[in-house]
Amino acid sequence: MDLDERLKAAADACTRTAIRSPRVPPGAAFAALASACEELGIDEWDVYGDGGAVARVEAEVADLLGKPAAVFFPSGVMGQQAALRAWCERTGSTRVAIPDRSHLLVHEDDGPRLLHGFRFEHLTIGRRTATAADLRGLPRGLGAALVELPLRDAGCRLPSWEELVALSEAARELGVPLHADGARIWESQPFYDRPLAEIAALADSMYVSFYKGLGGPAGAAVAGPADLADELRLWRRRMGGTLFRLTPYAVGALVGLRDLLPRMGEYAAWARSLAALLADAGLTVDPDPPHTNTFLVHAPGPAEAINERLLAFLERESVVPSGSWWDAPVPGFATTEVAVQAASLDFEPAVVAGWWREIVLG
Repeated sequence: MDLDERLKAAADACTRTAIRSPRVPPGAAFAALASACEELGIDEWDVYGDGGAVARVEAEVADLLGKPAAVFFPSGVMGQQAALRAWCERTGSTRVAIPDRSHLLVHEDDGPRLLHGFRFEHLTIGRRTATAADLRGLPRGLGAALVELPLRDAGCRLPSWEELVALSEAARELGVPLHADGARIWESQPFYDRPLAEIAALADSMYVSFYKGLGGPAGAAVAGPADLADELRLWRRRMGGTLFRLTPYAVGALVGLRDLLPRMGEYAAWARSLAALLADAGLTVDPDPPHTNTFLVHAPGPAEAINERLLAFLERESVVPSGSWWDAPVPGFATTEVAVQAASLDFEPAVVAGWWREIVLG
């Protein structure tokens, strides 16, 4: 096996993890969903996305985000493409302003353009978050604009509240529907320290994910005006997302909203504590301090050497203190992503930072 395969095998064999979430076998996950049905009083199936737990999730998300309606999707890829398609059809323009590091451009194999004919224009380039000046600097006639909260490929970086308000005001002055990629909006709320509905009010529509910080098996939702929701349901059906039963995914979403959403502040605080200790050890935290529970760390040295030391640690201690490393764009440095979730809170940040000093600095 090559080093990547050995790292994955060693991590899978570990009994504890200080980052992300531990792997749960399918049988245990299904058993937990069955128990959750009893606890939540879920006693009927949805039918092609109507009724049952799906309707309950949609109502709960709409209430949390202060929007008139929300529509459940099996994936965020489908939900966001549907939202942008609906806004572009209303405005009569296929031009969409979007960060060059957006998921739609980097991770969807050109699907948005091939399937919907979007003409993407860069709202931002690189690792910075969008401003009102960026939006105003683009030619008029946009069909929609997308802001990613947070910008994941920049270390889950967020704009300041004032910058986000100004961007929202600019979009409304220009008549451009503003859609928020809120895949990690649950994790972003502690940064703003404002109700989710106040944050979501700055966008015309918002996508949320149920399988990242909320730990569901899959699923997403898009919240917005009631008439937009009608169009989203139509596009969900056209795109093959109206599965006969969506209940298992919806139950997972309800569990995450009940059990994990209230803990996002704890995750963010633990992440900041770890980040401060890593910075004190001479590593570069990005952003510093972290904006959410997820951030990047840069360290001097080749990634392969750090990964070799990480592998030895995994095999010896049976605990995962960090993810694998990759060579950074800056020669002579390596980078990894830290994602703090419930499992992290079983450890003291100082203990984990000590492991990092051993692995990264040698």
